[in-house]
Amino acid sequence: MRISVLGTGYLGATHAACLAREGYDVVAVDCDPRKVASLAAGRAPFREDGLDDLLRAGIDAGRLCFTTDLHEAAGADVHFLCVGTPETTDPPGRLDLSALWGLVDDLAPLLRRPCLLVGRSTVPAGTAREVRDRVQRSAPAGPEVSVAWNPEFLREGHAVADSVDPHRIVVGTEDAADLVSLREVYRPWLDRDVPFVTTDLATAELAKVSANAMLATRISMVNVLAELCEQAGADVDGLVEVLGGDPRIGRDYLEPGLGFGGSCLPKDLRGLTASAQDAGLAVAADFLRQVDRVNDHQRSRTVALATDLLGGDVRGRRIAVLGAAFKAGSDDLRESPAVDVAGRLAGAGATVLVHDPAAHDVPSDRPWQLVATAAEACTDAELVLVLTPWPEYADLDPARLRRRVRFPRVIDARRALDRERWQQAGWQHWAPGVDAATLPADHRSVATA
Repeated sequence: MRISVLGTGYLGATHAACLAREGYDVVAVDCDPRKVASLAAGRAPFREDGLDDLLRAGIDAGRLCFTTDLHEAAGADVHFLCVGTPETTDPPGRLDLSALWGLVDDLAPLLRRPCLLVGRSTVPAGTAREVRDRVQRSAPAGPEVSVAWNPEFLREGHAVADSVDPHRIVVGTEDAADLVSLREVYRPWLDRDVPFVTTDLATAELAKVSANAMLATRISMVNVLAELCEQAGADVDGLVEVLGGDPRIGRDYLEPGLGFGGSCLPKDLRGLTASAQDAGLAVAADFLRQVDRVNDHQRSRTVALATDLLGGDVRGRRIAVLGAAFKAGSDDLRESPAVDVAGRLAGAGATVLVHDPAAHDVPSDRPWQLVATAAEACTDAELVLVLTPWPEYADLDPARLRRRVRFPRVIDARRALDRERWQQAGWQHWAPGVDAATLPADHRSVATA
């Protein structure tokens, strides 16, 4: 079976490499020549643990190739559609499907044999049928072309592990023959007893955004509880332990902090909100908007706390921000809470120095300065914020770092630090869920320089 993967972002590149790992011949296509050249050399143009080794293994075995020429993929038996579907800005919350439609319109006239198009991109319900209709309008008469949907549930930074050993594989089809084809594609995974969930097209299209909306809701809920703990003098760690011990709830995604970001959870939450709104489901849309509002509140209250710690005005104050990526293990700055907080503080007049061990491709118009080391960011800082939970920051020596800063004050917005260790080293430490009696300014007491 010959397979094509169309679109080589972190989803497509990882999927192509993992299919080649299982012995399939895979041609991967992208319109970006620089991305294709990097991948063809065995180097992913983004951080994804283990992917470079997987790429090189597939290329060296002659099972994986990358190209910008869509004609080279036209003869495949199965085409995986993995192009990006970013959120639109006007109106917000909708998905921009222009790359998907462009791909389908370019591919359809090239198809000369029966094949299966399998969507993996995040799309609104009803997209698969529109793909089918567009192909039928554009494809040459003769070949039978069918469409299925196979949503991905990859976590950035863990995409290889999630592809090799997924929790489940979900496929939506309208035809029994398509299901047979997809079972054959995923035979190596089925032989490893990976659950294989079959459903209709619309359910498969809703699966990814629904899963991410559920995860986003858990994160927002635990942050609401953390704020309540601050005011009540309760122990948020103990509360999370109690909640996580309930098998109906579980422990995953119950970590108070700065909130969620990245390319998936915010976009998918807003996409589901837009779908609910379009369907006239006002209560559902309002509920989902509140989840997003709580997430933004985590950023706003972190900025407010930083301002309070600096006496109510950050203008001219030197602030260190540790972390720029939206999560540890990734170099992705999209929808990053850390970038947002750093930008808000810089926009208010602070001098903000940012360090991140992986995120180097930053916007040229950023209002903050990216520096090479955490120590450089913290030198003469009046306040330190830990905004991405990289292990490197947990391993920092608070006693040594104290000698670099102007004032030993840290907002551990990701709860990445050992609070007792930092306090013993002379630091004023704040983290989500901490007793409000320890907070400054309007939170109870002003800390001034």
